[in-house]
Amino acid sequence: MSAPFTVTIAGGGTAGWMTAAALARFAGPATRVRLIESDAIGTVGVGEATIPQIRLFNHGLGIDEDAFLAATGGTFKLGIEFVDWLRRGHRYMHAFGTVGRDIGVVPFHHYWARANAAGVAAPLGDYALNDVAARAGRMHRGPSITAPNLPPVPYAYHFDATLYARFLRDYAEARGVERIEGRILSVERADTGDIGALRLEGDRRIDGDLFVDCTGFRALLIGETLGVGYETWSHWLPCDRALAVPSEPTPEPVPYTRSTAHKAGWQWRIPLRHRTGNGHVYCSAHTSDDEAAATLLAGLDTPALGDPRPLSFTTGRRIRTREANVVAIGLSSGFLEPLESTSIHLIQSAIARLLKLFPGRTVIAAERVEHNRQTDFEIERIRDMVILHYHATERPEPFWQTCRDMTLPDTLAAKIDLWRARGHIVREHDELFTEPGWLQVLAGQGIAPAAWHPLAETLPDADLAGFMRMLADHNAREAAAMKPHAAFLRPQ
Repeated sequence: MSAPFTVTIAGGGTAGWMTAAALARFAGPATRVRLIESDAIGTVGVGEATIPQIRLFNHGLGIDEDAFLAATGGTFKLGIEFVDWLRRGHRYMHAFGTVGRDIGVVPFHHYWARANAAGVAAPLGDYALNDVAARAGRMHRGPSITAPNLPPVPYAYHFDATLYARFLRDYAEARGVERIEGRILSVERADTGDIGALRLEGDRRIDGDLFVDCTGFRALLIGETLGVGYETWSHWLPCDRALAVPSEPTPEPVPYTRSTAHKAGWQWRIPLRHRTGNGHVYCSAHTSDDEAAATLLAGLDTPALGDPRPLSFTTGRRIRTREANVVAIGLSSGFLEPLESTSIHLIQSAIARLLKLFPGRTVIAAERVEHNRQTDFEIERIRDMVILHYHATERPEPFWQTCRDMTLPDTLAAKIDLWRARGHIVREHDELFTEPGWLQVLAGQGIAPAAWHPLAETLPDADLAGFMRMLADHNAREAAAMKPHAAFLRPQ
């Protein structure tokens, strides 16, 4: 009987233990999984907001949702509220799920643009059920209450990332993953150029067939050892620092994340059961650390539970995330600020990519090429969405003026041009954000289409007004029939 295929994961935290749990569940008994981490090395995780795909990951592992939420201090999330991004006093929601209803081949937003110009449309958010429910503090699991033929409400979670890693560690170890405590002191290279083994404290040598780099910003394997470079995107996303601080929990956590724009960055608020996660992402060229800390603390909804913890970063991506016998997952593969709550999703999608293109003992260069191509496409399209928030603004501060005047990536410029010309939104291949997501941010950031689809003119004016009223009224009724979000957080 041949020896098992050994996967050695360097680093724990959310990335490491998500990877270990998925391999334990899906890689099969012929794969041996080991994870090396040190209790003396901290992790970046502070409190995470996610997108609905996390439910697929947990479901695939067979995790009970209520048990997971209880173990991680979790709450539900229906979307993200953006406050003061376009201008002070302005807010909108990027809610999960659909917006309105299409008529034939013509997307809903063309009819909304026409109705809005005629003065017979409600605000766009009234046509997104998750937006209406989130603002009302309501939540629902399962089929629609007032119209069973409509799809269930899409939702995600807020949870404590440290507790989630601990939860997944228990899951993984119960399924045979071996955890090895210790610091990695050096890395051995084989004659082929692959990683041969990791040297740990106590003269320990840990080998493997495949190594997963979850060592965070250090990128010990993919960067320091294999020399794969890092492409910075600071010219598009100039924020380079963050401060994070927990505060006391709110009496009734709301089912959405809040992102509030400030003088030189933005502040997050993530409501958990046992505390509120807060942070300020900012550009050090436009504000001092002390001023950023004061801004953060002044914007808290509840009293702080400690001092702000600093973090420095460079937005960008690893030029290749799969090199030799190493796959980088998590911060070792790149970093995008968590404006659209994509950090854990990028871990999840990297794990899915690893499993789909799982290497055997024979090296296949085409697999590496495809792995890297898919990774690049995904993160570039997410990058474009994040840039859009910064670029489309009327704020007068120098930081925001710089962002407004930047030269955009060609992919984002083309998307904006299509929207401005005639309200077209084109989702390319498997890019993460759907048409309704782009719609809510484009409109929310104040970019208006000059025209709409010609076929949207075929609906008579009276019918258009009635159609708009019907959709808004339905969402109001459905949200009113839901339970308060707090009802889902009480012990069952």
